[in-house]
Amino acid sequence: MADVLIIEDDATIRTALVRALTSREHSTMTAPTAMEGLQSLVAHRPDVVLLDLGLPDLDGTALLAMIRAVSDVPVLVISARDDDRGIIAALDAGADDYLVKPFAADQLEARIRAVLRRAAPEEVSTPIEVGELTVDVRSRTVVLAGNPVELSPKEFDLLAYLAERPGQVVSKRELLAKVWNQPYGGADKTVDVHLHWVRRKLGESAEHPVYLHRVRGVGVKLVPPA
Repeated sequence: MADVLIIEDDATIRTALVRALTSREHSTMTAPTAMEGLQSLVAHRPDVVLLDLGLPDLDGTALLAMIRAVSDVPVLVISARDDDRGIIAALDAGADDYLVKPFAADQLEARIRAVLRRAAPEEVSTPIEVGELTVDVRSRTVVLAGNPVELSPKEFDLLAYLAERPGQVVSKRELLAKVWNQPYGGADKTVDVHLHWVRRKLGESAEHPVYLHRVRGVGVKLVPPA
């Protein structure tokens, strides 16, 4: 059971979401505007947020940035916007997943379980060291050459999964299944966008890789610098 905050301006959709989630033993709270949603988030600290982008007072993408300034709560965007630009913008603003309306209640439930699992990964006893990169899953910290690297929860999960398999080529399909819990496939752009963010924070790029190397047509691997 999870405490779910629903930020959605359409009353009919809010009601349907509350009914679907409570029938699955989740507790819910709702907000019809961005500002009410942000206030509820700060006051009640939900386990997960369902966020519509088309809010009457503030675009959901802007609200995402505000949420990320105060909380690492998993955010699942639920929107009718299905264009790549909008999806990437939401992920770039800090969303953990993106679900296009309309969707089945069972699919929503599965996505909620997935983001909650990723927010609480299994602990390991010792930090992982690859070159000068240290990934500590227990404390969820990353250090590069003695300097801390600030990652979002999803960025950390992605880097940790690769760090646990140094030198192993991991496909996007595997990353979607293991990090995003989407075993039947999903949006490859989700992986690409998060890899771009992690590379940027490690001071590298796809064109000039240091730790994260793309294997064309296969996947990506984490290796120490040559």
